[in-house]
Amino acid sequence: MNHNSVTKIYEIFGTDAHGMTKSLMEAARIADCIPRGSSIALKPNLILAASPEKGATTHAGVLSGCIEYLQEKGFADISIIESSWYGEGTQKSMKACGYDKVCEQYGVSFYDLKKDKTRRVKTPMRPMDIAIRALDADYLIDMPVLKGHCQTAMTCALKNLKGCIPDSEKRQFHSDGLIEPIAALASVLKPALIIVDSICGDLDYEEGGNPVQTNRMMLGTDPVQIDAYGCQLMGLDLADVPYIELAEEWGAGCTQIKEEDIVRLNEPASAADYPQPSGKVQRLIRNVHADSACSACFAALVRALYQAEEEGLAIPDKIFIGQGNQGKTLDGLGVGRCCKGAETCVVGCPPTASAILKQLKGEIG
Repeated sequence: MNHNSVTKIYEIFGTDAHGMTKSLMEAARIADCIPRGSSIALKPNLILAASPEKGATTHAGVLSGCIEYLQEKGFADISIIESSWYGEGTQKSMKACGYDKVCEQYGVSFYDLKKDKTRRVKTPMRPMDIAIRALDADYLIDMPVLKGHCQTAMTCALKNLKGCIPDSEKRQFHSDGLIEPIAALASVLKPALIIVDSICGDLDYEEGGNPVQTNRMMLGTDPVQIDAYGCQLMGLDLADVPYIELAEEWGAGCTQIKEEDIVRLNEPASAADYPQPSGKVQRLIRNVHADSACSACFAALVRALYQAEEEGLAIPDKIFIGQGNQGKTLDGLGVGRCCKGAETCVVGCPPTASAILKQLKGEIG
C-alpha cells in the first residue's frame, strides 16, 4: 500500500550512498509518512554475488543510510528481504554486497525470500505466488538499481519486485514473456517508497560488468513514475519498456512527470548529460532467437558473447535459448537444457558462461 500521496521525485548527486540516502529521506520527510509501530521491509537488488561497484547490485550504503535514518526517527521493526535470481544463492550474494556487515552493525535481520512462505494473490493477469514477508510488511521500501537489461531494455523499481516471488514463479514469469507478469505483480505488490541507486549502474546489462558512473540517486513513492523517469534518463521511450505503461493501466502508478515534480537537492559536479546505453548487448544478441528465456540463462549467454567478442571468436548465425524451445528440433546452437533439440547444445539450467564460451571456441562437441 502506498502511504504517501506525494508524487514528487527527489534527486541527489554524488557518490556517498549512505549520506545521499539519508539526505533524500530527510528532504522528503519520510518519517512523517510511516505509521508508528510499522514493520518496515527493505527490498534491495541482489541479483547475484557481485560487488555493487560492478553496476548490478544495490550499494550497502543505501541500506545503511535508510536504516540509520529510520532508527534515528524511532522505528525499530526493520528487516531486509530479497532473493537472488534463479540459480544463485541469496546468502552468497548478500555477503558479496556487504549486507551482512550492515545487518550486524544495525541489528537488522536479513530474510532470504527463496525460503519464505508464499500466498497466492489474484492479479489482472493470473494468480501469482508472492512471498509473505513482502506482502505483509506495513511499509515496503523498494531499492532498485537503475540499469539496462538484455531482455527488457531497462530495469528499475517495477522489475525489482520480481525478487519477492519464489523461483518457480520466476520461471513462469519468463514463460509468460516477462512484460505482463511484471506489470501484474506491480498491481498487487505496491511499495510505499522507492529509493533508486543510480550511482554506477551498467546501462546495457543487468548482471553488470560495465558500470557507468552516473553519480545520482532518486527517491519517490510511485514505481511507475520512477521507471518512466528512468527511461527519460536512459534515452528510452516508454514503448521500449512495455511493462511500464501496462503497469499504469493496471493501477500500479502513473507515468506522468512534470518538471516541477523533480526536486533536486543539489547540482551535479559535471553538467554532462546522463550517459546513454551503448547498444552493445543488442548488437551481441542479434543472432539469438529467445523464447521465454530465464534471466540467469540469458545473462550467462550474454556474458559468454562479451568474452567471445573480446577474443575475436565467430558468433553462430543462429543461437536458440528459452523454455519455448522445449521439444523442438533446432538448426543451430542451443543454450540450456530447454534447447537440447538443437544441432549442438550447451546443457545446464542455467548453463555457465564458461561452458557456453567453450562451445563457441569449439572445445566441446
